[in-house]
Amino acid sequence: MSFGSARVWKIVGLAGLAGVTATGVIIARNHRQRTQRTPEEIHARLRERVAAAQKAA
Repeated sequence: MSFGSARVWKIVGLAGLAGVTATGVIIARNHRQRTQRTPEEIHARLRERVAAAQKAA
Protein backbone atom coordinates (compact mmCIF):
# COMPACT_ATOMS: atom_id res chain seq x y z
CA MET A 1 0.00 0.00 0.00
CA SER A 2 1.46 3.33 -1.00
CA PHE A 3 1.11 6.59 0.83
CA GLY A 4 -1.24 7.92 -1.87
CA SER A 5 -3.85 5.25 -1.30
CA ALA A 6 -3.60 5.64 2.47
CA ARG A 7 -4.32 9.35 2.06
CA VAL A 8 -7.38 8.57 -0.06
CA TRP A 9 -8.76 6.20 2.58
CA LYS A 10 -8.13 8.80 5.29
CA ILE A 11 -10.09 11.39 3.29
CA VAL A 12 -12.92 8.92 2.63
CA GLY A 13 -13.06 8.08 6.34
CA LEU A 14 -13.14 11.73 7.36
CA ALA A 15 -15.88 12.45 4.82
CA GLY A 16 -17.92 9.55 6.20
CA LEU A 17 -17.46 10.80 9.74
CA ALA A 18 -18.57 14.28 8.70
CA GLY A 19 -21.67 12.80 7.06
CA VAL A 20 -22.61 10.81 10.15
CA THR A 21 -22.09 13.88 12.34
CA ALA A 22 -24.23 16.08 10.08
CA THR A 23 -27.01 13.49 10.08
CA GLY A 24 -26.93 13.34 13.87
CA VAL A 25 -27.17 17.11 14.12
CA ILE A 26 -30.19 17.18 11.80
CA ILE A 27 -31.94 14.41 13.73
CA ALA A 28 -31.27 16.13 17.07
CA ARG A 29 -32.58 19.46 15.76
CA ASN A 30 -35.78 17.87 14.46
CA HIS A 31 -36.30 16.02 17.73
CA ARG A 32 -35.91 19.24 19.72
CA GLN A 33 -38.46 20.98 17.52
CA ARG A 34 -40.96 18.15 18.01
CA THR A 35 -40.56 17.97 21.78
CA GLN A 36 -40.93 21.73 22.31
CA ARG A 37 -44.55 21.72 21.20
CA THR A 38 -47.32 21.41 23.73
CA PRO A 39 -50.06 18.80 23.25
CA GLU A 40 -52.52 21.60 22.50
CA GLU A 41 -50.29 22.91 19.69
CA ILE A 42 -49.98 19.44 18.21
CA HIS A 43 -53.74 18.94 18.38
CA ALA A 44 -54.39 22.30 16.70
CA ARG A 45 -51.92 21.52 13.91
CA LEU A 46 -53.52 18.14 13.31
CA ARG A 47 -56.95 19.76 13.06
CA GLU A 48 -55.55 22.29 10.53
CA ARG A 49 -54.05 19.48 8.45
CA VAL A 50 -57.30 17.52 8.47
CA ALA A 51 -59.28 20.60 7.42
CA ALA A 52 -56.81 21.31 4.60
CA ALA A 53 -56.99 17.69 3.43
CA GLN A 54 -60.78 17.78 3.40
CA LYS A 55 -60.76 20.97 1.32
CA ALA A 56 -58.37 19.39 -1.18
CA ALA A 57 -60.49 16.24 -1.56
